Amino acid sequence: LQHWDVFKYVTEVFILVPALLGLKGNLEMTLASRLSTAANIGQMDTPKELWRMITGNMALIQVQATVVGFLASIAAVIFGWIPDGHFSIDHAVLLCASSVATAFIASLVLGMIMIGVIIGSRKMGINPDNVATPIAASLGDLITLALLSGISWALYKELESKAYVNPLVCAFFIALLPIWIIIAKKNAATREVLYSGWEPVIIAMAISSVGGLILDRTVSDPNFAGIAVFTPVINGVGGNLVAVQASRISTYLHMNGMPGESSETAPRKCPSPCSTFFSSDVNSRSARVLFLLVVPGHLVFLYTISSMRGGHTTLTLIFILFYMTAALLQVLILLYIADWMVHWMWGRDLDPDNFSIPYLTALGDLIGTGLLALSFHILWLIGDRDSDVGD
Repeated sequence: LQHWDVFKYVTEVFILVPALLGLKGNLEMTLASRLSTAANIGQMDTPKELWRMITGNMALIQVQATVVGFLASIAAVIFGWIPDGHFSIDHAVLLCASSVATAFIASLVLGMIMIGVIIGSRKMGINPDNVATPIAASLGDLITLALLSGISWALYKELESKAYVNPLVCAFFIALLPIWIIIAKKNAATREVLYSGWEPVIIAMAISSVGGLILDRTVSDPNFAGIAVFTPVINGVGGNLVAVQASRISTYLHMNGMPGESSETAPRKCPSPCSTFFSSDVNSRSARVLFLLVVPGHLVFLYTISSMRGGHTTLTLIFILFYMTAALLQVLILLYIADWMVHWMWGRDLDPDNFSIPYLTALGDLIGTGLLALSFHILWLIGDRDSDVGD
């Protein structure tokens, strides 16, 4: 997609990519974690409870998606304007319309899929924590990127002949906001999140946008064009694994009490790496398993990219070594932060299902993109230069 006209001439779309792909961490994965916990502790057992959870949560994520999509477009315009000093009102409106429409439609589709997966998991006797968040992460990347590219390309084509289409699209989705707010406010299960759940979502969007700025500046350099194909992979895998861990720790804590309560699972101020990865605790064991999935998982993705002739980078031994080092370091940092963050939030009377995953997936985007960009720069400096491969 990096060679489509809209990506070449409106490069700020690259800044939107991590921010909108990060929505799956902000909204769908948080929804999956929240509903998984509700299912595991028996809050979705009757049809009435199930319908209440579904309607409230779907309305909530539509509100959040529309607002975050709008804010992400503003961030993309600002981050694109500051370094170059060039501002185009047409491109700004295009970014806004593309971002809001993508966020809204992706959240609607993914939210419905998540609900189906969680209900199906419960009926089959599978723990939704192990299934729902990875599906939200992977499908979130695929659906959101497809929608963003398709919508932005279609709106870019309309810029010259029908310039009014872009502001109309933007206004339509924003006009629907009051309806979703009213539905979410009427539901006790989502009312609190509607008021208090904005801070992690907006901060996470800002963090992901910084990752998008790194991606935009790196892809814009012809020497580092190869980074584009690997960014969704490294960020997707990191977000996947840390979301599973955060969701599992949160459910484990919920089964032993309520947020803020002290028990034998009491929050730790700052866990040591040994207790996170090498103790006999159930969450430590899952951290080890998730960390060990990084290398085989990425090798499959690298082989797939290579066999499909994707991207601009030959998979030399030294490239694979640098790439794997970046991926392992990213997941190691994220799993450690997750162990500390979930327990810290629990001790502050905050429900980790609503607050932890947005921060963790956004940090995954920033750390993954940053380490990948650093790897490409180092590879260039030591002479591993083949950015034109795959053109």
